[in-house]
Amino acid sequence: MPVQRLNHAVLYVRDVERSVAFYREALGFEVVMGMRGAAFLQASGSANDHDLGLFEIGAQAAPSPAGRSAVGLYHLAWEVDTLEELERIAARLTEMGALVGASDHSTTKALYAKDPDGLEFEVSWLVPAALLTEETLRGRSRIRPLDLAAEKERYGAHTRGGVGVSTPA
Repeated sequence: MPVQRLNHAVLYVRDVERSVAFYREALGFEVVMGMRGAAFLQASGSANDHDLGLFEIGAQAAPSPAGRSAVGLYHLAWEVDTLEELERIAARLTEMGALVGASDHSTTKALYAKDPDGLEFEVSWLVPAALLTEETLRGRSRIRPLDLAAEKERYGAHTRGGVGVSTPA
């Protein structure tokens, strides 16, 4: 049986308490288990045991060179159900000074942000399979700036994203 989905990610961070506070405030994650120097967080709509593990390695830790001078993970991506939720998170990340970009990948509407250790992550909404058109599929070959107001007008603020793509119809 093939791999079905990503169950969780684990990050090394400088200060686990600071990182927990960030992910709680930015994305609404909740701690489901913790121990000295580690925390395991779950997204509010998740059925996973945990979605994110954080392990503290201390303030002396150097920034990750991944993508600059070493291979490594570029970012993690979490999916939201509606464009309204994507807009709410965009506002929250902006308030926190964490939002670093927003892109329209045609089939995916994406926000990019950095956590307190400079680790990048994405929050995205996927166009439901029933709403995909040939034009939308062709549009994946280019990246445009994200216009959330226009996307809400086109798809609806409360349309459940990813249906038939990342979640069953």
